[in-house]
Amino acid sequence: MPLPVIDTRPLFRRLARDIVAVIRSLKPDDWTRPTLAGTWRVRDVVAHLLDTALRRLSFHRDGALPAGTSARGPASDRDLAAFINGLNAEWVHTAERLSPRVLGDLYARASAELADFMEALDLHDAAVFAVSWAGETRSAQWLDIGREFTEVWHHGAQIRDAVGAGPSPDAAWLHAVLQIAMHALPYTYRGVPARPGLSVVVDVTGAAGGTWTVSHRPDRRWDVDEGRGSAPSAAVTLPDEVAWRLLFNALSIADARSAVRVEGDAALALPLLQARSVIV
Repeated sequence: MPLPVIDTRPLFRRLARDIVAVIRSLKPDDWTRPTLAGTWRVRDVVAHLLDTALRRLSFHRDGALPAGTSARGPASDRDLAAFINGLNAEWVHTAERLSPRVLGDLYARASAELADFMEALDLHDAAVFAVSWAGETRSAQWLDIGREFTEVWHHGAQIRDAVGAGPSPDAAWLHAVLQIAMHALPYTYRGVPARPGLSVVVDVTGAAGGTWTVSHRPDRRWDVDEGRGSAPSAAVTLPDEVAWRLLFNALSIADARSAVRVEGDAALALPLLQARSVIV
């Protein structure tokens, strides 16, 4: 069954309120704890959440593109990654002058405005920017909205992980994140030599889990469907808490290998361990 249109608009507000509640519960030492986001500490991840909310409101709601870019965007994936990483680093450095309370209060305001804006968007309009990690040059707005939701969710999860707050309280949020993230799989497999009929089942276990199948079509392209295809060439099983870490660049390939179970053609399952639903 083809992947359905996922409406994440109603989820932003509750997720934002949960993240704000976690932020406001942080003790002074928590703000400098390391996170899954590379060298970023908790305060850096909070600053980044604020930045991405303000950026989305600025360029999408208000039509003010970041300096140094155009409506067409960077020319290549590498240029896009360099541009985004530069914006991220610049803001995190600037945010050093802000107190934890100011960061939390600003994010509470910005995330509420972001929820307002997202709830008002039309799912079927064209996206302002294509979802590059899905290999798209044009995207429907529902996928771009979903991409934004995955951004907010996984950074919130990084904060929770760093301070021992446990998983997000609503498994439906992570399930939606995984549904959106699966759009990365055809692009991940694009360079894999194959023949029609080859397929890989991805079975994510846990409360937020689901099953998806990436397969090679007669028209020589890879595609992904919801559910389990018949007679798969390989099947990969992994817990939901491992799946999001893998897809959002918080798990090494070596760690991923030890955390997943593979049946069938192990070589065909390997690209899955390199899948990323985020710009890297």
